[in-house]
Amino acid sequence: MKPSGVYAITPDTIDQNILLNKVSALLDGGIALLQYRNKTQSLSQKRNTLLQLKPLCDSYRIPLIVNDDLNLAEEFELSGVHLGQSDTDLASARRRLGQQALIGISCHNNLRLAQNAAQSGASYVAFGRFFPSKTKPEAPPAQLDTLTLAKEQIALPIVAIGGIKLENAASVLEAGASYLALVSALFDTEDITNYVKQLNKLFPQ
Repeated sequence: MKPSGVYAITPDTIDQNILLNKVSALLDGGIALLQYRNKTQSLSQKRNTLLQLKPLCDSYRIPLIVNDDLNLAEEFELSGVHLGQSDTDLASARRRLGQQALIGISCHNNLRLAQNAAQSGASYVAFGRFFPSKTKPEAPPAQLDTLTLAKEQIALPIVAIGGIKLENAASVLEAGASYLALVSALFDTEDITNYVKQLNKLFPQ
């Protein structure tokens, strides 16, 4: 896992062939991490998608993780999982996937949750949403100050998510984020590769 970068998360409503083309464009642009997340597909559809996503990410040496599914992470030898607060507990995930696995934890706007995750062996902590979000419009808002405090108190990469796009990304990085997690802004843009390259220019060199 790179120390910082663009963290792409797949959307639910997208044709598989289109998804693969868009992920290829993301990889060409230089994303640092891809999370496969789909709450609507059947298990067989998820397996079929991962069969194609895994070698694609491997060819670019970019970690591929899955949202809250330890079985799929094990079956496809993925780089890890991302867990919400109501998902599989971190200790169980770490035991099953091993010390090298990437395990991220959603912490919303709560520093205490992030501190607990860090103490329990998380690979990164994620905060958000910071701006109005198409993916999770009902999610409670998070404050940029939380990123600043987290950077001071937690020795892990910090992921920011929720309504992030090129126009507001700099403020999130300045507040303390290590990673910018995006869904709609990436997958809805016409020139995905260039969009990622423009985002990458915002990170400290």
